[in-house]
Amino acid sequence: MRLRWVCALIFAGVSLFNARALLAQSGTTTAPGQPIPGTTGVSPFSGSLPEKAVAGVIALSLQDAINRGLKQNLGLLLSDADVGSARGQRWEQLSALLPHVTASPYVADSEINLAEIGFTSIAGMPIPPSLGPFSYFDARLNFSQSLFDAKLINKSRAASQSLKAAEYGLKDARDLVVLAVGYVYLQAIANAARIQTAEAQVQTAKALYDQAADQVNAGTSPEIDGLRAKVELQTRQQQLIQAQNNFAIQKLTVARVVGLAPGQEFELTDKSLYHPLEGIEVDDAVKRAYASRSDYLAAMTDVRAAEYSRKAAVAGYYPSLAFNANYGTAGSHPSTATQVFDVRGTLSIPIFEGNSVHADILQADARLKQARERLDNLRAQIDAEVRTALLNLQSSGEQVNVARSNIDLAERTLVQSRDRFSAGVTDTVEVVQSQEAVASAHEQYISSLYNYNFAKVSLARALGIAEAGVKEYFKEK
Repeated sequence: MRLRWVCALIFAGVSLFNARALLAQSGTTTAPGQPIPGTTGVSPFSGSLPEKAVAGVIALSLQDAINRGLKQNLGLLLSDADVGSARGQRWEQLSALLPHVTASPYVADSEINLAEIGFTSIAGMPIPPSLGPFSYFDARLNFSQSLFDAKLINKSRAASQSLKAAEYGLKDARDLVVLAVGYVYLQAIANAARIQTAEAQVQTAKALYDQAADQVNAGTSPEIDGLRAKVELQTRQQQLIQAQNNFAIQKLTVARVVGLAPGQEFELTDKSLYHPLEGIEVDDAVKRAYASRSDYLAAMTDVRAAEYSRKAAVAGYYPSLAFNANYGTAGSHPSTATQVFDVRGTLSIPIFEGNSVHADILQADARLKQARERLDNLRAQIDAEVRTALLNLQSSGEQVNVARSNIDLAERTLVQSRDRFSAGVTDTVEVVQSQEAVASAHEQYISSLYNYNFAKVSLARALGIAEAGVKEYFKEK
């Protein structure tokens, strides 16, 4: 009897250890604020500005989630603010080339203390200690215009290119929002599928436990068979609890990314369906990515901006021409004021600037080199991302097909094992192993299906067509 209990405890310990391993592999959960694929660090794309809560339960499809994310996601909102900042900087540079008109009327009444400035006498003759009062009036319009300044012109061009780069960055941010939403949404529906699988495993384990308990009570099976069945049942119950917790946490992550109100109830309406995606050639995909990726277009625009900045720095050696004029009235009093004006053109020729122009050129050269290096790196990165997405798509698609077959084989094995146990040919060890094989097969299928669907989202992002790609790749059939 003691030997039976020792064996039972050893088996229970091993089973619980296996259960922990299964729970660790039963699905990953992205906690709110964690990194999003395609971004770096704790990304702003994992946050949002929450909307107001609405009554009831919101039905949330993948496309609905993407649409909400494109309105409320923090990363996109910050990118939009960057565009506004770049637009302001462009106007700041452009303003130096535009006409400036100011008005500066003034009226003054003053008296001078001659003794204060050392005038007390002239040729030995004393003079009054003060002189005045004097009245002044001047009212003019002042006009200034840069006629030619190569430095200002190139700075304005550089600012225009920077604005274009920011606008491309905003478009790229939309692709990253689609990637982030697809990532957390697909994880959530994968976790929901794991709950359904875990519930089915609990029901199967419960049936085995009831069957084993009946046979133990009838004396046709040893007590250890009942213990094994009970350990298996509790293991599956633990797995179900963990799956439910993972799903609840993942829903919080979805809500944070798409901008749902805290505590808002919602349900995911899309499921992890398998729709094969074929007919994509690697070379064609890479060419399409270079033509469509907004981050690549932004990097090319940054290079052009850096080139203009260097030209602006070199233009510090060039002369500039400006025009200034003013027109108005002036006199000792407004009633006695007469017409006055001044018109002048100024040619400024730099002779020695203390090597400040040379310093500007060195800094501009460094920024231009960095921009070109980032562009070359991004070009290689895009090529790698497209190829990786296509490889993941092909591999995970094949894994889905194999996992489907494994589920059928594992379930047939489980049926035969239960029949053998009912007939007294085997014990619960074989049945428990068959149940674990079924659970493993279902987990492999869910993981491979999630990987396949996310590979499609990643491919759409890699091609620079995330919004249109998701609609195309996940359309209902």
